[in-house]
Amino acid sequence: MEIRAAVLTVSDRSARGERADESGAVLAGLLREAGALVVAREVVSDELEPLAARLRELADREDVNLVVTTGGTGLSPRDNTPEATRAVVEREVPGISEAMRAETLRLTPTAMLSRAVCGVRSGALVVNLPGSPKGVRECFAVIRPVLTHAVAVIAGGAHETSP
Repeated sequence: MEIRAAVLTVSDRSARGERADESGAVLAGLLREAGALVVAREVVSDELEPLAARLRELADREDVNLVVTTGGTGLSPRDNTPEATRAVVEREVPGISEAMRAETLRLTPTAMLSRAVCGVRSGALVVNLPGSPKGVRECFAVIRPVLTHAVAVIAGGAHETSP
């Protein structure tokens, strides 16, 4: 099954043009290396309601079966990505977030501060990643082996496609 991904960077500074979107660029590159087609790449502010609306719109697109966010998963008062994700997903997939935290905790103690959420909406898998290029690389390495299988199962594919 082909992965058709939307990359959504959540950052007030990047949305205002004050900082380059490095984590989104890294994420898009990793997705392409994994064989995914990146059909959308956007930057939005940390504002909760507009973020939730954009997540909803991307997940509901016919040409998107994976939405990956970068940023807004920490403890800052403006970090709203987990709340926005919970507001739009129909079912959570906690094992993905748990695996990312467990594996990356071996590399950096601050991984335990991640509040990333993952879930399913309208046939699309929604995954929250950290906002740093390093965090994106580390977390993507954890989820890469299961992305194709997850997207296939969400689309009604057989479980026999397990990696």
